[in-house]
Amino acid sequence: DILVDGKVCDCDIVVNCKVGDPIPLEVKLTNWSKHSVGPFALTVTPYQDYQNGVHNYELQDAITFVGSNTFYIDSVKPTKDSVYFGALLFLYTGDFYLNIKFHEDNCSKELPLSWFCLPSVHIRAMEPVV
Repeated sequence: DILVDGKVCDCDIVVNCKVGDPIPLEVKLTNWSKHSVGPFALTVTPYQDYQNGVHNYELQDAITFVGSNTFYIDSVKPTKDSVYFGALLFLYTGDFYLNIKFHEDNCSKELPLSWFCLPSVHIRAMEPVV
């Protein structure tokens, strides 16, 4: 599960946030396999989708992470959850998406396939209401 500002993200949900306010990001992974998995890393990369097949990943002036955009995970035990927390800070208005990728250590067990089907995260950053 992925939560942005406390709201579960689904492919049909747009999370609204205010420019200049830190927005909590939570990624919850459940290992339903019979084996521990790890170590691995989880990287969150924001982008803009121009709806013409072009994605803009050069957003360092529009979005910043409070902390790191990469979570390093030692292992997730069978039938257990592991939750990772971060925060985003939007500096400009617009529609943004989050791309979440896993990076496995070569000697680790395979990651569960369901982890590669995380929902698309759509965030709309708006001007704060005064």
